[in-house]
Amino acid sequence: MRIHFIAIGGAVMHNLAMSLAEQGHQVTGSDDQIVEPSRSRLKRAGLLPAKVGWFPETITEDIDAVILGMHAEVNNPELLRAQELNIKIYSFPEFIYEQSVNKTRVVIAGTYGKTTIMSMVMHVLKKLGKDFDYLVGAQLEGFDSLVKLTAHNKIILLEGDEYYASPIDHQSKFHLFHPNIALISGVDWNASRTNISRDDYFQQFETFIDTIVKKGTLIYNKDNEHLREIVEETSDCKINRHGYRMPDYSINKGITYLHLGEERIPLQVFGKLNLSNIAGAYTVCEWLGVKRLEFYDAIRDFKSSIRYLEFVASDNERVVYQDFNYSSYKLQTSIHAVKEQFPDQGLVTIIEMNPYDISNAGFLDQYRSSMDESDYAVVLVNKDAIKDKNILISNLEAEIKQVFNHKNFTFLKDVSSLEKYLEGFKSLGFNLLFMISPNHNSINVVGFADKFFKNY
Repeated sequence: MRIHFIAIGGAVMHNLAMSLAEQGHQVTGSDDQIVEPSRSRLKRAGLLPAKVGWFPETITEDIDAVILGMHAEVNNPELLRAQELNIKIYSFPEFIYEQSVNKTRVVIAGTYGKTTIMSMVMHVLKKLGKDFDYLVGAQLEGFDSLVKLTAHNKIILLEGDEYYASPIDHQSKFHLFHPNIALISGVDWNASRTNISRDDYFQQFETFIDTIVKKGTLIYNKDNEHLREIVEETSDCKINRHGYRMPDYSINKGITYLHLGEERIPLQVFGKLNLSNIAGAYTVCEWLGVKRLEFYDAIRDFKSSIRYLEFVASDNERVVYQDFNYSSYKLQTSIHAVKEQFPDQGLVTIIEMNPYDISNAGFLDQYRSSMDESDYAVVLVNKDAIKDKNILISNLEAEIKQVFNHKNFTFLKDVSSLEKYLEGFKSLGFNLLFMISPNHNSINVVGFADKFFKNY
């Protein structure tokens, strides 16, 4: 096939383009900006456009398919030319489905945890020597690409999300995959992360369940109340339903052990969210024919590779972790996980907050008293990131302090102030947790960990 990518520089788009080129397809692409690492990877693959921009004259009748990325707009000149010539235009999830129609499609979805569960399943299958195709939303340790698409593999693992498929297709991406096996890790609505109503957001997951093929399987987290309600609303679907719950566990000397009957399985990860994700990953693998003992032997050495309670550094007395901060719930569960894992150590939690989020009315209130379990609470709102914008951090400081309502609270306005704070903190007997904004990361965690260790 001759395939043209509009907005080839996207994370998934450039990986898909490279995968198709490796299969022998004739692949071209365009974009008005291509940044690293996409640029270097496309260049090595011989797929980097000669010029940056949109060139409608390159869209010709001999193109078999156009794959449209979200970075493009509805009036994109190449898109308009493709529509004029009646060339088939795909969103990438639609194209992936067409290429995997004869495979067993496993789709992992949920508000949180889907990438972690994907990485757990991929880790186990790879360790057991089972080959598979995949589409994942983040670079994972042990895998060179976000996309693997072959003609011969019988299984494809797909990370599914609820956002638009393309600028001209406002279906949710995961509605286009039609899974044989689907997992939902949990559903929680957060007004700051989506511009649709709670009911509309939940409806996306009801529709997703409706797209599971007849006699297919839904695996779902029974510990999530909202998800249980959604599953009950879709009880008429002719599918198998398999609920899972967080497994029993114990912690000894800083190591979490998963209980498997009388056996105790030591893990490299910790925290209730990770344990719940393991239960979900096991259920997926079970439906794929993996034996119970095989799974638990393989999961022992799994390490988080997407910054969920990711180990940064240790000096044998203190440990530093980093995590993404998506919501107050995520913040609270991460703090609890570290405190539960190291009950005899104090904890300093540093949260980086996106200035644009906290300037929205009502956003801050969800964080009320959310850092109570941490011994020290530090909030960084980097004024340098918004110096050209009409946002006054000084006006927010009092409100932020009142919301967190913590006896050992510190508000910081720039990275240099954070450096001074860590250099002056007597850290013996304390661990450190960085909760980083996924949308605005100004923290060099490794460098700051060194400063934390230096002052006893």
